[in-house]
Amino acid sequence: MASNDYEFVTQWRIEAPAELVYDILIDGEDLPRWWPEVYLSARAERPPNGETIGTRLNLHTRGWLPYTLKWTAETTRADRPTGFALRATGDFDGTGVWTLTPDASGTLVRFDWTLRAEKPVLRLLSFALKPVFSWNHRWAMARGYENLRREVNRRLSSRAKAA
Repeated sequence: MASNDYEFVTQWRIEAPAELVYDILIDGEDLPRWWPEVYLSARAERPPNGETIGTRLNLHTRGWLPYTLKWTAETTRADRPTGFALRATGDFDGTGVWTLTPDASGTLVRFDWTLRAEKPVLRLLSFALKPVFSWNHRWAMARGYENLRREVNRRLSSRAKAA
């Protein structure tokens, strides 16, 4: 494994149906609204047939550290509500897989992220700063967990009020 190769596994438990969690996570253009600490902008390019597979999401992201990343996430698999996969290119090169597993009172969420950091500063400094860059990823995912829980609660509350 090269010094700029990374493998992350993130696991969350969300008290909501898998269908709702899936709908939130797959809607990439909405990420800047509910996960603003990380997603600065997201613009989707959808295939002419309107399918989810093949949708390219152009992203501008950040973490806690003072740098930003520009990359594209292309959906390569979509199986509502069990998960989806993506291919990352740009400042990242790799794959991500979101797996959603219903349990007794919610959904177990797992994100497997295997990537090579291609942004020059990350590629050049990973040999020395890999633990810092890994901490930055964990910080970003912790913000995602907090914000996903809030977004789920907001949507469930809206549904209850509408009923």
